[in-house]
Amino acid sequence: MRSLLILLGAALTAAPLSAQSVRAGIDAWQKGNAEDAVVIWRPLAERGDADAAFNLGQAYRLGKGVPLDLAQAQSWLERAARRGHVDAAATLGLLLFQNGNRVSGMRWLKAAAEAGEPRALLMVGTAMYNGDDVPQDPVTAYAYVSRAAAQGLVPAKATLADMDQIMPLEQRQKGLALAKAMATGKKASKPRPAGAKQAAAKPSAATGTSPAKSVVAPSPAPRGGWRIQLGAFSQRPSAEALFAKLTGKLTGRQAHYVSAGKVTRLQVGPFESRVSASAACARLAPQACFPVKAP
Repeated sequence: MRSLLILLGAALTAAPLSAQSVRAGIDAWQKGNAEDAVVIWRPLAERGDADAAFNLGQAYRLGKGVPLDLAQAQSWLERAARRGHVDAAATLGLLLFQNGNRVSGMRWLKAAAEAGEPRALLMVGTAMYNGDDVPQDPVTAYAYVSRAAAQGLVPAKATLADMDQIMPLEQRQKGLALAKAMATGKKASKPRPAGAKQAAAKPSAATGTSPAKSVVAPSPAPRGGWRIQLGAFSQRPSAEALFAKLTGKLTGRQAHYVSAGKVTRLQVGPFESRVSASAACARLAPQACFPVKAP
């Protein structure tokens, strides 16, 4: 009988831990207790909870509550994405894309875009407009970007404004009609993709810009205490390659390769204020980007 009581007492003591929920982990995270949040999420994620797996992947991606580990982040995000977690699919797609795996990254981004995730809509829409890794299709591109903008995504609004300056009215009208059909779930007849060589959908020599290729206006000897961070990479050459790709849009700015454990963070600056850094991020859409204070 005594043994039975001891076992019963142990079971009752363990009950609160097993009853912990994803919400409890979020509450701990928001209170700054990232380690406690990870302890709560891990067993739930291992049992197949997609929300817990997504949150655990984010913890590894950010290096909060656990050491920063992009391989672990990718693993947990993929487990969540394969269970239909839309935010996980979008985040995984962006992570893969930034680290050079553009094919797999775009596959996950397309899946998230089809589910209406705004970051994925912007990324895939911009790729469709420019014909990067996907067939060029400005009408569908406009539909995707306008759907992202309608959800309040600031870089999408900036990109849509650029597209409004470049694209013919007829294409934009078709894009809006397609966006409406997508949002309502109707099987509308999709307009035929415009030809890849169609001059009207290309940026003119006068504007010299496109939704994904707007140029940051040059400024002499920029100064300031702010930078923009463009990603964290498991290998420094990947960070260097991204800066080389974007350097034409960042005239007068310098790259800073900041070591953080097993990854290298690409930061570019300086910028005189957080506002100017945020504006630069908007012009670089759909590239993942956010302002950071320079050390």
